[in-house]
Order: sequence, then structure tokens, then C-alpha cells
Amino acid sequence: MNKDAQMRAAINQKLIETGERERLKELLRAKLIECGWKDQLKAHCKEVIKEKGLGLPWWRRLEHVTVDDLVAEVTPKGRALVPDGVKKELLQRIRTFLAQHASL
Repeated sequence: MNKDAQMRAAINQKLIETGERERLKELLRAKLIECGWKDQLKAHCKEVIKEKGLGLPWWRRLEHVTVDDLVAEVTPKGRALVPDGVKKELLQRIRTFLAQHASL
């Protein structure tokens, strides 16, 4: 394992041990819901399913789209839709955590 991977593993372990990882995940969930990200992504998922099963009734469309297909198609859009402010806030929280746990 290279040095970067070891550092990431150590940071992740510390985040888990302190409970900060769960707090960050909850913050992210709340911020994404607050800014409408979840609704935008849900609408995009519906569009993808509709396009893949064009002309079919809704219950048949689901047969033509696997979860893997949906994830592959929606992930880039989902990442792009995350507002910069949310990314910056999360990054700042991680930096603050790392500063407080500088022994890593």
C-alpha cells in the first residue's frame, strides 16, 4: 500500500472511530435535500428509465433498466449537481477535523 493510500486509510479510520464520518454523512444528506439535489436526481432517474423503455408501460420500463445501468448513467450527473457551496462546507469540516487530530 503506498503512502497516500495509507494516509487515506488512517484518516478514514479516525473519522469512523470518532463518529465524525457519520456526522459528515448526515450533514451532506441534509444539505443535499435542502438544496433540491435529491429531487433533481430523482427526476433524472425517471427520465433515464423513461428513455430506456420508451413506448412501454411504466411497469415494463423497469425490466429494461438494471440498477447498474441506472447508477452508471446517473452518477456523473449526480456529482455535477452537488453545489459548490456544499462541497466547500464539507471540505472545510474535514480540514477542521484533521487540524484537531494532527497526530495522523
